[in-house]
Amino acid sequence: MARKIFLGARIFDGERFHDDKALLVADGRVEAIVGRGDLPDGETVTLAGGVLSAGFIDAQVNGGAGRMLNDEPSATSMEIIAGGHRPYGTTSLLPTLITDTSEASIAAIEAAKEAVKAKRGVAGLHLEGPHLAPARKGAHLAELMRPVEDRDVKAFIQAREAIGTLLVTIAAEQVTVAQVRELAEAGVTVSIGHSDCSSEAAEERFDAGARGVTHLFNAMSQMGHRAPGLVGAAIDHPSVWCGIIADGHHVDPKALRTALRAKRGEGKLFFVTDAMSLVGSEKDSFTLNGRTVRRERGGFCSKLVLSDGTLAGSDVDMISTIRYGVTYLDLTLAEALRMATLYPARFLRFADRGHLSPGARADLVHLTDALAVTATWLGGEAA
Repeated sequence: MARKIFLGARIFDGERFHDDKALLVADGRVEAIVGRGDLPDGETVTLAGGVLSAGFIDAQVNGGAGRMLNDEPSATSMEIIAGGHRPYGTTSLLPTLITDTSEASIAAIEAAKEAVKAKRGVAGLHLEGPHLAPARKGAHLAELMRPVEDRDVKAFIQAREAIGTLLVTIAAEQVTVAQVRELAEAGVTVSIGHSDCSSEAAEERFDAGARGVTHLFNAMSQMGHRAPGLVGAAIDHPSVWCGIIADGHHVDPKALRTALRAKRGEGKLFFVTDAMSLVGSEKDSFTLNGRTVRRERGGFCSKLVLSDGTLAGSDVDMISTIRYGVTYLDLTLAEALRMATLYPARFLRFADRGHLSPGARADLVHLTDALAVTATWLGGEAA
């Protein structure tokens, strides 16, 4: 049995920190966390302080390393995107196809089937559209949006069975309660997003099995004192998970701090990047469905906008969201790490990721005390 012994850093196991301990990894899996006086034989990896954690998990990644999934929905694109985010600590992600043609969705599904087999960071697929509401289109093309049909339900279920993990973002207006129930019972992770729905319509779909809300606050009906909208329903419903974009542009930190305090259901908010192709790239623009998106430098991180000023995804990486959480959202380091590891793993039902319990995948990230990534490992191997 090939064993590695990680020493020299505080170990965060997904729940709590361990000081003066060692992490044992055998055959790509976590074996145990032990005292320094109980070390077995094995290859020693000595770390210079800092924190050793499970690798980050990102449920919403449109692009990276100069590549957008929509431009080329292939397994190669998915692997390039995953590789572009790995230097920032992300070891598992869902490549995300935003609203596009049926042909593009089919190509993305076929690509994901191949990419997940490589076990190089692609952990499933996120289809964000085309079943969204034109009233809350954001940077998506409204002319491609449409209701969910029975053929779509069947295709989603077949894709989930073939890929393993399929997340679909759907507007409440574009899907029936019965369709949500059928998808959820078949293991498809349904998230409500890009929706102008009432809180009542959202709650009906949550009760039918919709598991999450896509980028809370963005592209959705807002919370009013008599009309709570999707935001109010998401915060109030105890079983619903919410992804948040913590980049200083998408949501004011006061709103995020309020949501963190108010959310019913412990540990139900988690970080997503909603990253575009410029993460891991020095370019300052790219095209999205034929439109130019430009990078505006400044603030906590750069902002990505269309010509009319519409936000078009983010330019943030996962370690930056953790720093943002600690700096601006009053989060402890432990909670910020959970929001990038344990919580998204639970949302996506990854039993063997997002923590360092015995048997978990040895997908690891090492951070300095200043929260900079120094190294990552996939299955215990340097990546």
